[in-house]
Amino acid sequence: MEYRQLGASGLKVPVLSFGTATFGGGNEFFKAWGSTQVEEAGRLINLCLDAGVNLFDTANVYSNGLSEEILGQAIKGLRDKVLLSTKATFSMGDGPNNLGSSRFHLIKQCEDSLKRLKTDHIDIYHMHGFDGNTPVEETLKTLENLVESGKVRYIACSNFSGWHLMKSLSVSERYGWSRYIAHQAYYSLLDREFEWELMPLGIDQKVGTIVWSPLASGRLSGKYRRNQPLPQDNRVQQGGGHGPALNEERLYTIMDALDEVSVETGKSVAQISLNWLLQRPTVSNIVIGARNEEQLKQNLEAVGWNLTTEQVKKLDEASKPEPIYPYWHQRQSEELNPLPVFYKA
Repeated sequence: MEYRQLGASGLKVPVLSFGTATFGGGNEFFKAWGSTQVEEAGRLINLCLDAGVNLFDTANVYSNGLSEEILGQAIKGLRDKVLLSTKATFSMGDGPNNLGSSRFHLIKQCEDSLKRLKTDHIDIYHMHGFDGNTPVEETLKTLENLVESGKVRYIACSNFSGWHLMKSLSVSERYGWSRYIAHQAYYSLLDREFEWELMPLGIDQKVGTIVWSPLASGRLSGKYRRNQPLPQDNRVQQGGGHGPALNEERLYTIMDALDEVSVETGKSVAQISLNWLLQRPTVSNIVIGARNEEQLKQNLEAVGWNLTTEQVKKLDEASKPEPIYPYWHQRQSEELNPLPVFYKA
């Protein structure tokens, strides 16, 4: 397993982490992801550890806390061998103060997560989304207090826009507070908008990227094929999908390129999709999920080898998105606005 520095921090993380949104299946949305219980969760975690994957990602809203509870039970006796990542911001009940990134909400949610995870500290604590109602200073001061208390080791964000992240980094710098070392973001061959602003920001500010939904809710798993019925056992068809409406022709064009590379490498299209992400600037870690041991073993095979530059370029060309304004305008003058360096010399 390869380990990479996470942003501008001293923390090293494996390039793959295991996402536990499949743990619990506590409501209809998360049942579409999976319903893994403690015994199976323990087996999956041991498989990860055997492969060098020691970072486990969850969130308080995953099955309304059940994912954290199962993870906490499954790592019993292993806490010193694992890194735990969880999140807060979204609604955890009725009432006007049961959501957001206010001091009131974050302190309670952190305490609740610690109890569910059966630990005294969280290694990476994410703001699951941006709260436009709470002053950024209040959120970051609260997170600084949690770091100083020892309850949180590092802070990160998720699903921020460029200005959300840049403003937060600026406030942290102004007051000397802990800064977001990572941004957990939606990114895949199918959805590359992350490259327009968030990737250049990450390069400039040394913010590492933790990728969620790297297979675009299973659309890049190999089950979606031209002239074939859409799979009914997929997360999207079962009501657990994310992201914009599917452009089927674009997906099939990408699948054609993936199939060509699959023949060249002997790897599955899912493994190739994950490996492509590991070649991208700022990407420190990819969150992989699995409903069962076989899926996990297949995903773990995405590391230990690399696509060639020619294969990466082939996939880039097949998946190239049309930029929106102002990015299409900026790309008219790449001398002024150079693109990230995607290909190593």
